[in-house]
Amino acid sequence: MWGCGALLGARTRSRLWREVLVAWGRRWSAAAPYSASAEPSRVRALVYGHHGDPAKVVELKDLELAAVGGSDVHVRMLAAPINPSDINMIQGNYGLLPKLPAVGGNEGVGQVVAVGSSVTGVKPGDWVIPANAGLGTWRTEAVFSEEALIGVPSDIPLQSAATLSVNPCTAYRMLMDFEQLQPGDSVIQNASNSGVGQAVIQIAAALGLRTVNVVRDRPDIQKLTDRLKSLGAEHVVTEEELRKPEMKNFFKDMPQPRLALNCVGGKSSTELLRHLAPGGTMVTYGGMAKQPVIASVSQLIFKDLKLRGFWLSQWKKDHSPAQFKELILTLCSLIGRGQLTAPACSEVPLQDYQRALEASMQPFVSSKQILTMC
Repeated sequence: MWGCGALLGARTRSRLWREVLVAWGRRWSAAAPYSASAEPSRVRALVYGHHGDPAKVVELKDLELAAVGGSDVHVRMLAAPINPSDINMIQGNYGLLPKLPAVGGNEGVGQVVAVGSSVTGVKPGDWVIPANAGLGTWRTEAVFSEEALIGVPSDIPLQSAATLSVNPCTAYRMLMDFEQLQPGDSVIQNASNSGVGQAVIQIAAALGLRTVNVVRDRPDIQKLTDRLKSLGAEHVVTEEELRKPEMKNFFKDMPQPRLALNCVGGKSSTELLRHLAPGGTMVTYGGMAKQPVIASVSQLIFKDLKLRGFWLSQWKKDHSPAQFKELILTLCSLIGRGQLTAPACSEVPLQDYQRALEASMQPFVSSKQILTMC
C-alpha cells in the first residue's frame, strides 16, 4: 500500500483527525489543566525486557501512568512509526540503547492532555514530538518532562508529524552540512525508497538540486519509479543499471554528483564512489547490506574523495536544543508549503503490532509501518 489513507484521502483524513483531536483536547483542558492530583491510570505500551528478535521479545503490556509534576507534560500518543533504528535497538545492536525494560519507539506525535504548573512552552491540545531518541513512543499515553518534547503545528498532516524527527532531519542535515551545493548540482543516493531517501528527494527538489536515485531491482520497479518521480526524483536507476558502462554517458547530460548518500554499504557504496565527482564526499548513515564500505586507493589519491559518516543522535549532542527545534520548524515550513510529505506508509492499530513488526523487517517493503493509538 502506497498511501496512508486507505479509506479516506490524506487531506480529508487529516482534517477529520484534527477536528476530533481539537474537541478532545478542549474537553481535557477544561476538565484538567493540571493532573497531579488525578487518580493514576493505566496505559498500553509495547515493552521489551531483553534484546532479541522484535517479534519475540516485544509484548503489549499495561503500565501505570505517573502523576504530572510541575515541569511535566501528560501526552496522549496519536501515532508512532517503526524505523530501522527502533528494530536495531530492540535487537541490541544500535549505538544508543535504553535501560531495560524499555518501551519501544523513538519517534511519533502526541497531543498534550495536561501540563504541570511550571510548564510554559506547551498547553493542552498542542501537538508534540520527541526531542531525543529513547523516549518510548509505542504507547497510548505517557508523562514526559517538558524539555523532552518539541511543539509542532497541529495543522500539518498527522503522518508527517509522526515521521518528522528522524528521517527528514537526517536528510536535511546531510544535504546541508557536507558539501556547499548550489541549485543545479546533483546528488546520488542508494536506498532511495527508504524514509530518508524519500525525504532527500523532496528536500533536494525544494533546494533546486538534481538527484540520481538508486534502488534494488524488483517486480514492481516501474511502480516504485513512478512513485519516486512523483516526489521530485529526476532519475531512478537500479543497482544493476548503475554498474553498466553506459552510465558514463549518463553523466554527460548532467553534472557528476558532488555528494553521495550511502545507507547500504558493500558493492552499492563502491558504485556510488565510482560516480562521484573529483573532490566529492560520500556520507554513510546506514549499512543495510551489513558489508563494509570499500574505497580504492586510486579513488582516494587521484579523485581525492572524502568518506564521512552521519548519525542524527550525534548531531543533536553537538548542537543545542534550540538548533534542533529550528531544524524541526524549517521542515514544518516545507511541509506547510507542500514540498515535503510523509513517506509511503501503512497504519496499523497498536494491538496489531506483531503484524507491523514483521512487515517492517521484510525486504522490498517501501511502506513504513505506523502504529496508531486510537
